[in-house]
Amino acid sequence: MIEHHVDIATADGAMNCFVVHPEEGGPHPVVLFYMDAPGKREELHDMARRIAAVGYFVVLPNLYYRRSRDFWLTERTEAMMAHMFGLMATLDTSTNRCDTQAMLDYVDGQKQADASRVGAVGYCMSGPFVVWAAAGFPDRLRCIASIHGANMATAAPDSPHRAVAGVRCESYFACAENDKWAPPADIGKLESALQSAGVPHRIEWYPGAGHGFVFPLRAGIYDRAAAERHWERLFALFGRNLKPAP
Repeated sequence: MIEHHVDIATADGAMNCFVVHPEEGGPHPVVLFYMDAPGKREELHDMARRIAAVGYFVVLPNLYYRRSRDFWLTERTEAMMAHMFGLMATLDTSTNRCDTQAMLDYVDGQKQADASRVGAVGYCMSGPFVVWAAAGFPDRLRCIASIHGANMATAAPDSPHRAVAGVRCESYFACAENDKWAPPADIGKLESALQSAGVPHRIEWYPGAGHGFVFPLRAGIYDRAAAERHWERLFALFGRNLKPAP
């Protein structure tokens, strides 16, 4: 595997990213990996490596670069949680469009990346981000996956359940049964919107799982069986939409 820590220029500054792809072969289909709220960290680097290991060029950005190049939630203290939520509040559809455009521009210039085949995955706070990215760049993204995505149906005009009207690609939504950030009523609104918009999609509930169940270092939350199922679904989605036909 080849790994890089690179700064990708955006309209708002230098977005520090972790990039990983296979050493041989290529060019490889691209996966944009949108981080969860606790920040870009080695746990996510390992997840990016797992995606790259099966044949993808993965870009994992630090979405908080406008305020911090190195934040990650090392302790769940009141002060650190407040800081994290403050950083989250700086991200919206405008920053998402800026950052997604920058990543697409970057992979367009990489010889090891097949930028004609791009998918995206987002975890927790980034569930909405992959929806916004797919709606904002319908000619670029071939598939998206939202894994225990938070705030998928809100009162905001740019709520993901409204944004799906602009999504054309296959979309997968992994939903934890025990998730205060994505209760069944919200997911019901999302499903109705997806059906009305004619978006090819699958919403899958993970029984007994809680918010954040995919993260191996999330003590008391990590659910190995559910996490492995999410990997199976993710690789199948990418295989259908990003891998060339045999």
